[in-house]
Amino acid sequence: MFEWSETDELIRGAVRGFIDKEVRPHLDALDSGEMLPYPIIRKLFSEFGIDALGEESVTKLLAKQRKREEAIAAGEPLPEKKSSGEGGPFAGQESLMAVLVSELSGVCMGLVTAMGVSIGLGATTILSRGTLAQKERWLTDIVTMKKVAAWAITEPDSGSDAFGGMKTYVRRDGEDYILNGQKTFITNGPYADTVVVYAKLDEGDGVDKRERKVLTFVLDKGMEGFTQGKPFKKMGLHASPTGELFFDNVRLGRDRLLGETEQHEGGDGRESARSSFTAERIGVAFMALGIVNECHRLCVDYAKTRKLWGQEIGRFQLVQLKLARMEVARINVQNMVFNALERSRAGKPPTLAEASAMKLYCSEVATEVAMDAVQLFGGNGYMSEYHVEQLARDAKSLMIYAGSNEIQVTHVAKGLLAY
Repeated sequence: MFEWSETDELIRGAVRGFIDKEVRPHLDALDSGEMLPYPIIRKLFSEFGIDALGEESVTKLLAKQRKREEAIAAGEPLPEKKSSGEGGPFAGQESLMAVLVSELSGVCMGLVTAMGVSIGLGATTILSRGTLAQKERWLTDIVTMKKVAAWAITEPDSGSDAFGGMKTYVRRDGEDYILNGQKTFITNGPYADTVVVYAKLDEGDGVDKRERKVLTFVLDKGMEGFTQGKPFKKMGLHASPTGELFFDNVRLGRDRLLGETEQHEGGDGRESARSSFTAERIGVAFMALGIVNECHRLCVDYAKTRKLWGQEIGRFQLVQLKLARMEVARINVQNMVFNALERSRAGKPPTLAEASAMKLYCSEVATEVAMDAVQLFGGNGYMSEYHVEQLARDAKSLMIYAGSNEIQVTHVAKGLLAY
């Protein structure tokens, strides 16, 4: 793949039309927090049939699993089992999602973050780890955006040491579990209807706290002892609500433990999270492409129209250097996105180390391009009216989001050294 298909370009045109009509007029309200992202996302899903596509996909996946379980109960031979999750709720629509994510990211990346965490992390984790009953209970509402999901792993004292520093814990209480602890920097946290929570199992057996088993639970808004904090004030991504979650003796039945067993065939919650990290980091490349494309477009237009000393600033060599570097970044990031799409279609998605390399490079160049855009616009670039200042604020989050870039270096190196 070396260019977008004709279908991709048709979708891009339609998405841009939607953005011009439904997103750009509300950028100030989204950036101030006056308007939440969810109504716009639901309208997008409705107009493009993404909600219907997601519901149909989930229905088919659950029908296959139901048939498989019935065959097991009847002692019949089973068809070959595909990978966990059967490719996800939007399998086969990778190009559509790449176009959608990149176009939205170039205008309001907070919309993408709110949507991506709800579906790409929340729904996907339930799909890959849950029982049939759990999938039937939560999946359809999330993939259609009727309900918003959050994915809670980060804690105040853990940060990049997500598992080792995790203090949120559950202890058994008869057939139930009691959850205590706190999560922070949780996308959609303040408004989520459904929350996937990672917690360590405290068996009181003297096992090192860093090595305790990690379990994954699903909570719903309004449960006793579960509190959702107010949205944080942030440097960027203002359209994506981020907050804290608090758990004070929250009683959880086994039906809320994903897989309904502590011995999941795919390993404990650590393996579930690592799989999510890979997908999330590939998604960062899609988002970075949107930032780079929009900065590139705005700067080329500005260089052609802004005049100093009687000529367009595009005639000055230092401005040309910035534009040339943006073009190199655009080509490189786009090629990484193309590579990820092709590998997904071939059933050979990037490894965690490769996804980390993509995230590391794409987030850094997106931030550099956005800061260069502010500089190229000069005083205008520092003003909200010209949009590049928002792109710069949002781009910086990509170097921290989905694991800080320092951690990406570690994952890439471990992949090379086979540690």
